[in-house]
Amino acid sequence: MSEAPERQRIGLAGLGRMGRPMARRLVLAGHDVYGYDVAEELRASVVADGVTPVDSPAALAGSAEDVILMLPNSDIVEAVAADLADAVRSGARCRRIVDMSSSEPARTRQLAARLAESGIELVDAPVSGGVSGAEAGTLTVMVGGTEEQYERAEPLLAPLGSSVVHVGPVGSGHAIKALNNLMSACSMLITAETMTVAARFGMDPATALAVVNSASGRSGSTEVKFPKFVLTGAFDSGFTAALMAKDVGIATLLGKDLAVELPLAEAVEARWRELTAELAPGADHTEIVRPLETRHGVSIRAASPRHD
Repeated sequence: MSEAPERQRIGLAGLGRMGRPMARRLVLAGHDVYGYDVAEELRASVVADGVTPVDSPAALAGSAEDVILMLPNSDIVEAVAADLADAVRSGARCRRIVDMSSSEPARTRQLAARLAESGIELVDAPVSGGVSGAEAGTLTVMVGGTEEQYERAEPLLAPLGSSVVHVGPVGSGHAIKALNNLMSACSMLITAETMTVAARFGMDPATALAVVNSASGRSGSTEVKFPKFVLTGAFDSGFTAALMAKDVGIATLLGKDLAVELPLAEAVEARWRELTAELAPGADHTEIVRPLETRHGVSIRAASPRHD
């Protein structure tokens, strides 16, 4: 990891649960940070963090050469990027966009080509680690771009992550982020199903997980997510079931675009969307166990099997 860079002017579009703590980390690193969000209340909230709010992407482009995007999807990323490019063509100072959203890899490559025509460099740098990682500056950052683009972007990203990795050409960051979340979703589903079986059989799910975690079935879901967010009933990992479904869909679409058969991944996507539809809007992704508990009359959280 490189040393902290000199003070820079950095823009950040998207001041939600991930974007706001990321902006705060950049302020703490000594940068001048300008923040934009469509929600006026979110723009107002970041003043307390030392962030200067602006009221449009054009104002963001006029304030900083480097603009970070932390937005919900590729549609919104492309709309904001188009506004930034329009501003640059009118003389604004933005020269680099770092898309830290979970965007679609193929669209990221297309967007990079369009932005290059306006003299803007696009680097994709999605993250893993959730809200807690954003707050602590311990995110894993997956960077797509040339080696030279990575070297220019790495000092900007260093305050945000404990691991900033160059994974390949532009779009590669978004590709590996989606593939990672596909693997995570698969792990969550199989853990939910097996713990449902364990509870129905009369086992304490906490004990069953402890055994798995000392054996070959362990995973991030069994070692972290279930003990921390499911067994406790907290369900507050900071990442929604709907966002997980979106990322799984990005991964399966990538496979289709590359003519790679993904029968297991497609089954995971279908199952994840089915269970998510039974949850409340905005439900945490760890709540994927709730429909299984209801259907099978068990409480994985309370570890008290209730047979039909």
